[in-house]
Amino acid sequence: MDPVILSRLQFALATAVHFFFVPLTIGLSFFTAWMETKYVRTGDEVYKQQAKFWGRIFLINFVLGVVTGIALEFQFGTNWANYSKYVGDIFGSLLAIEATVSFFLESTFIAVWAFGWEKIPKKLHCVSIWLVAVASTISALWILLANGFMQNPVGYVEKDGVATLASFTEVLTNTYGWHMYLHTVCGAFVLASFLVMGVCAWHFFVGKNVDFFHRAFKTAAGFALIFTICSALAGHQLGQVTARTQPSKFAAMESVWETEPSTPMYLLTIPNVTEDGNLVQALPVPGGLSFLATNSFDNTITGLNDIKPADRPPVWPVFFSFRVMVGLGCILLAAAVISFIIKGFVPSLGWGLWIYILLIPVPYLAAELGWIVTEIGRQPWVVYGVMRTAEAGSPPVDWYQVAGTLGAMAVIYAIISITGFILMIRAAVLGPDNKAEHYA
Repeated sequence: MDPVILSRLQFALATAVHFFFVPLTIGLSFFTAWMETKYVRTGDEVYKQQAKFWGRIFLINFVLGVVTGIALEFQFGTNWANYSKYVGDIFGSLLAIEATVSFFLESTFIAVWAFGWEKIPKKLHCVSIWLVAVASTISALWILLANGFMQNPVGYVEKDGVATLASFTEVLTNTYGWHMYLHTVCGAFVLASFLVMGVCAWHFFVGKNVDFFHRAFKTAAGFALIFTICSALAGHQLGQVTARTQPSKFAAMESVWETEPSTPMYLLTIPNVTEDGNLVQALPVPGGLSFLATNSFDNTITGLNDIKPADRPPVWPVFFSFRVMVGLGCILLAAAVISFIIKGFVPSLGWGLWIYILLIPVPYLAAELGWIVTEIGRQPWVVYGVMRTAEAGSPPVDWYQVAGTLGAMAVIYAIISITGFILMIRAAVLGPDNKAEHYA
């Protein structure tokens, strides 16, 4: 067995589980901060309890995100030594800034917020949760700029066989990284909004704390409407950047095989299982794909037939992950529009409230599919066009060592995730605790 393949599976497992918790950390931190701000401004104790209730779920999720993310850092040294050696001057500096600036700020003030109820002035306490929220988004920025370098390597020169930082400004302003960041953060707000609406819907259905959760639902519906639209726009821009910087990924996303000007967009496409052309290709929109990718009906899109087979990503997982992600995004956008319209009488929907409960996992799935498109679509490169994934592993590591740690990690992550989800579900179902001073 190939240790590089096993290392990829191990890293994919750690990343997928970790990313279950990251978007909610970002989105719910701002939602909690918004509620506490309303408490500070109005003095209404209900908003204080809102901040405490949603903050309890946020704290559980935050801890799970930290725990599941630690292993990712170690794998760069244990499983991807050649990669770390090659890009350490660039990748390492970005992760170091993320840890020493963003994560430490986030971790410090989350403790102040969790244990500071009634112990520090309420305005200062409110500032602490805003610092946590801002730090979480800044943390995501540094990580996505690091990943952006892997997608679109800029600001470096190669010296003595390694990539050396030549322009930190170019790395910091990497177009691909920033568009990924905007799309990811908007998606995080969408995910948090639908989780809040789903929890509220449960309490409406069982008739508990209806007035309390109706306030939260109205706020979440507004967040959902704004950020589903922003996420769609950011995703469209990211797709256009992908077409410019990673033509092989874009071709796989759309299963485009022939390079031609005014490239049509086929409304019905099924790639061939052999990854050599399309099995079904019908209902063309002339120039549609060119316009989608470049804002011009006349421009040329590079097809997979003009890319060497060794440099192509696997088409099936990229194509279908992209299609399902977009479909789920459309469902969420429609649900957000409807929710905003009916937010005033949503508690009276009866069995229709289950729609919101069933929608809770949808943005999670969309987020995971987005990362499948991003990471599998980059293959066979670990740094696009510069270093192949097959060259990035750790030479001394044998397959059975990676297989052993992969199995152990799968068990540990399963236990952590199941325990965490049980705790979050329990906290959500129990509702607000008006007697608790904090949730630590």
